[in-house]
Amino acid sequence: MRLILASASPRRLDLLARIDVVPDAVDPADIDESVPKGELPRAHALRLAEEKATAAAARHPDALVLAADTVVAVGRRILPKVEDETTLRACMKLLSGRRHRVLTGVALAIPASGIRSRVVETMIAIKRLSTEEIDYYAGHGEWRGKAGGYAVQGYGEVYVRHLAGSYSNVVGLPLAETRHLLKSAGYPLA
Repeated sequence: MRLILASASPRRLDLLARIDVVPDAVDPADIDESVPKGELPRAHALRLAEEKATAAAARHPDALVLAADTVVAVGRRILPKVEDETTLRACMKLLSGRRHRVLTGVALAIPASGIRSRVVETMIAIKRLSTEEIDYYAGHGEWRGKAGGYAVQGYGEVYVRHLAGSYSNVVGLPLAETRHLLKSAGYPLA
Protein backbone atom coordinates (compact mmCIF):
# COMPACT_ATOMS: atom_id res chain seq x y z
CA MET A 1 0.00 0.00 0.00
CA ARG A 2 1.53 3.33 -1.09
CA LEU A 3 1.71 6.19 1.39
CA ILE A 4 1.89 9.84 0.33
CA LEU A 5 2.85 12.56 2.79
CA ALA A 6 0.98 15.76 1.89
CA SER A 7 3.49 17.99 3.69
CA ALA A 8 6.79 19.65 2.86
CA SER A 9 7.81 19.66 6.53
CA PRO A 10 11.16 17.94 7.13
CA ARG A 11 10.14 17.58 10.79
CA ARG A 12 7.15 15.44 9.82
CA LEU A 13 9.39 13.17 7.74
CA ASP A 14 11.79 12.84 10.68
CA LEU A 15 8.93 12.06 13.07
CA LEU A 16 7.50 9.39 10.75
CA ALA A 17 10.95 7.78 10.57
CA ARG A 18 10.80 7.36 14.37
CA ILE A 19 7.90 4.93 13.89
CA ASP A 20 9.59 3.26 10.90
CA VAL A 21 7.34 4.90 8.32
CA VAL A 22 8.92 6.13 5.11
CA PRO A 23 6.39 7.62 2.68
CA ASP A 24 6.59 6.52 -0.93
CA ALA A 25 6.34 10.15 -1.99
CA VAL A 26 6.04 13.65 -0.58
CA ASP A 27 3.43 15.76 -2.34
CA PRO A 28 2.55 18.91 -0.38
CA ALA A 29 -0.97 20.22 -0.80
CA ASP A 30 -1.10 23.89 -1.67
CA ILE A 31 -4.25 25.21 -0.01
CA ASP A 32 -5.42 28.52 1.42
CA GLU A 33 -4.45 28.45 5.10
CA SER A 34 -6.08 31.73 6.09
CA VAL A 35 -8.32 31.74 9.15
CA PRO A 36 -11.96 32.57 8.44
CA LYS A 37 -13.52 35.00 10.91
CA GLY A 38 -14.79 33.14 13.95
CA GLU A 39 -13.07 29.81 13.23
CA LEU A 40 -11.74 28.30 16.46
CA PRO A 41 -8.25 26.73 16.73
CA ARG A 42 -9.39 23.07 16.94
CA ALA A 43 -11.74 23.42 13.97
CA HIS A 44 -9.06 25.28 12.00
CA ALA A 45 -6.38 22.60 12.52
CA LEU A 46 -8.81 19.82 11.60
CA ARG A 47 -10.18 21.61 8.53
CA LEU A 48 -6.73 22.35 7.13
CA ALA A 49 -5.50 18.79 7.67
CA GLU A 50 -8.58 17.38 5.95
CA GLU A 51 -8.35 19.86 3.06
CA LYS A 52 -4.67 19.00 2.54
CA ALA A 53 -5.45 15.27 2.56
CA THR A 54 -8.33 15.75 0.12
CA ALA A 55 -6.26 17.87 -2.28
CA ALA A 56 -3.35 15.41 -2.36
CA ALA A 57 -5.65 12.37 -2.53
CA ALA A 58 -7.16 13.77 -5.75
CA ARG A 59 -3.68 13.40 -7.29
CA HIS A 60 -3.08 9.95 -5.71
CA PRO A 61 -6.48 8.18 -5.65
CA ASP A 62 -5.02 4.71 -5.05
CA ALA A 63 -2.74 5.62 -2.13
CA LEU A 64 -3.08 6.46 1.52
CA VAL A 65 -2.52 10.20 1.92
CA LEU A 66 -1.38 11.58 5.26
CA ALA A 67 -1.73 15.29 6.01
CA ALA A 68 -1.38 17.44 9.11
CA ASP A 69 -1.63 21.02 10.26
CA THR A 70 -0.31 22.48 13.51
CA VAL A 71 -1.83 25.53 15.17
CA VAL A 72 -0.59 27.50 18.18
CA ALA A 73 -3.42 29.14 20.10
CA VAL A 74 -3.70 31.51 23.02
CA GLY A 75 -7.31 31.20 24.09
CA ARG A 76 -9.39 31.52 20.90
CA ARG A 77 -6.62 33.38 19.09
CA ILE A 78 -4.63 31.51 16.43
CA LEU A 79 -1.03 32.67 16.17
CA PRO A 80 0.45 32.99 12.68
CA LYS A 81 3.27 31.08 11.04
CA VAL A 82 6.01 33.61 11.66
CA GLU A 83 7.95 34.94 8.68
CA ASP A 84 9.37 38.22 9.98
CA GLU A 85 11.00 39.49 13.15
CA THR A 86 8.22 41.96 14.00
CA THR A 87 5.65 39.15 14.07
CA LEU A 88 8.06 36.95 16.05
CA ARG A 89 8.48 39.60 18.74
CA ALA A 90 4.71 40.10 19.00
CA CYS A 91 4.18 36.33 19.38
CA MET A 92 6.95 35.96 21.95
CA LYS A 93 5.55 38.84 24.03
CA LEU A 94 2.09 37.26 23.88
CA LEU A 95 3.42 33.81 24.90
CA SER A 96 5.71 35.17 27.62
CA GLY A 97 4.65 33.96 31.07
CA ARG A 98 1.48 32.32 29.72
CA ARG A 99 0.03 28.98 28.85
CA HIS A 100 -0.99 28.19 25.31
CA ARG A 101 -2.17 25.21 23.30
CA VAL A 102 -0.62 23.47 20.34
CA LEU A 103 -3.22 21.63 18.27
CA THR A 104 -2.41 19.36 15.36
CA GLY A 105 -5.03 18.06 13.01
CA VAL A 106 -4.03 14.76 11.38
CA ALA A 107 -5.99 13.41 8.43
CA LEU A 108 -5.59 10.18 6.50
CA ALA A 109 -7.32 9.82 3.13
CA ILE A 110 -8.06 6.16 2.47
CA PRO A 111 -8.95 5.01 -1.06
CA ALA A 112 -12.68 4.27 -1.36
CA SER A 113 -13.16 4.91 2.38
CA GLY A 114 -12.92 8.69 2.81
CA ILE A 115 -10.94 10.52 5.46
CA ARG A 116 -10.22 9.61 9.05
CA SER A 117 -8.95 12.41 11.24
CA ARG A 118 -7.97 13.42 14.75
CA VAL A 119 -6.99 16.57 16.60
CA VAL A 120 -4.37 16.33 19.32
CA GLU A 121 -3.87 19.08 21.88
CA THR A 122 -0.81 19.79 24.02
CA MET A 123 -0.67 22.48 26.72
CA ILE A 124 2.56 24.45 27.10
CA ALA A 125 3.63 27.08 29.60
CA ILE A 126 6.37 29.50 28.55
CA LYS A 127 8.50 31.24 31.16
CA ARG A 128 8.36 35.01 31.44
CA LEU A 129 10.74 36.25 28.76
CA SER A 130 13.04 39.22 29.12
CA THR A 131 13.72 41.59 26.24
CA GLU A 132 17.26 40.13 26.08
CA GLU A 133 15.89 36.58 25.73
CA ILE A 134 13.54 37.62 22.94
CA ASP A 135 16.43 39.46 21.22
CA TYR A 136 18.63 36.37 21.52
CA TYR A 137 15.94 34.07 20.15
CA ALA A 138 15.21 36.46 17.28
CA GLY A 139 18.86 36.11 16.27
CA HIS A 140 18.55 32.32 15.94
CA GLY A 141 16.29 32.33 12.90
CA GLU A 142 14.87 28.88 13.68
CA TRP A 143 11.48 30.54 14.20
CA ARG A 144 10.90 31.25 10.50
CA GLY A 145 7.85 29.42 9.21
CA LYS A 146 6.95 28.07 12.64
CA ALA A 147 3.44 28.40 14.05
CA GLY A 148 3.66 30.81 16.96
CA GLY A 149 7.31 31.51 16.17
CA TYR A 150 9.15 28.89 18.17
CA ALA A 151 10.55 25.41 17.73
CA VAL A 152 10.27 23.23 20.81
CA GLN A 153 12.79 20.84 19.23
CA GLY A 154 15.30 23.69 18.93
CA TYR A 155 16.49 26.52 21.11
CA GLY A 156 12.88 27.47 21.90
CA GLU A 157 12.78 24.51 24.28
CA VAL A 158 14.77 26.46 26.90
CA TYR A 159 11.77 28.77 27.37
CA VAL A 160 9.28 25.96 28.07
CA ARG A 161 8.40 25.70 31.78
CA HIS A 162 5.82 22.95 31.42
CA LEU A 163 4.48 20.68 28.69
CA ALA A 164 1.40 18.50 29.19
CA GLY A 165 0.59 16.12 26.36
CA SER A 166 2.34 14.89 23.26
CA TYR A 167 5.81 16.31 22.60
CA SER A 168 5.75 15.04 18.99
CA ASN A 169 2.48 16.94 18.53
CA VAL A 170 4.30 20.20 19.30
CA VAL A 171 7.04 19.31 16.81
CA GLY A 172 4.33 18.81 14.17
CA LEU A 173 2.92 15.27 14.14
CA PRO A 174 1.44 13.36 17.10
CA LEU A 175 3.03 9.94 16.66
CA ALA A 176 0.69 7.76 18.74
CA GLU A 177 -2.41 9.02 16.93
CA THR A 178 -0.72 8.97 13.51
CA ARG A 179 0.44 5.40 14.04
CA HIS A 180 -3.09 4.39 15.08
CA LEU A 181 -4.63 6.01 11.98
CA LEU A 182 -2.15 4.27 9.67
CA LYS A 183 -2.48 0.88 11.36
CA SER A 184 -6.31 1.00 11.38
CA ALA A 185 -6.20 1.73 7.62
CA GLY A 186 -4.15 -1.42 7.02
CA TYR A 187 -0.75 0.19 6.62
CA PRO A 188 1.88 -2.41 7.61
CA LEU A 189 3.29 -1.48 11.02
CA ALA A 190 4.80 -3.72 13.68
